[in-house]
Amino acid sequence: MSQFTFLKPILYTRALTDTVKFYTEVLGFVCVAFEEAWGWASLIKDDVEVMFSFPIEHIPFDAPLFTGSFYIVTDKVDELWDAYKDKCKVCYGLENFDYGMREFAVYDNNGYLLQFGQEIK
Repeated sequence: MSQFTFLKPILYTRALTDTVKFYTEVLGFVCVAFEEAWGWASLIKDDVEVMFSFPIEHIPFDAPLFTGSFYIVTDKVDELWDAYKDKCKVCYGLENFDYGMREFAVYDNNGYLLQFGQEIK
């Protein structure tokens, strides 16, 4: 049986340039590919890669459709909180949870929910 090696989500946006700017200038990602004519971009920070594209014509798109969140594990959650809290719309602030994680959550410029967590040791 084949083995999965990693996941690279592609998220839809009508604001591709603004999204690349948010992820690079606010969150510290690097844009490794930007094809404006195709309506597509790829961004990387450390071991996390996410792609954004204009919505495909085969499905209706009025706004982001993702109903969950993107959980990013980090080893410097306090530093990220300090860097992001005044630059992002906050869902919930930095706190410790009974399941052993210290985390916070913010929204990106499209309204996608991004959670950042670090294991409590």
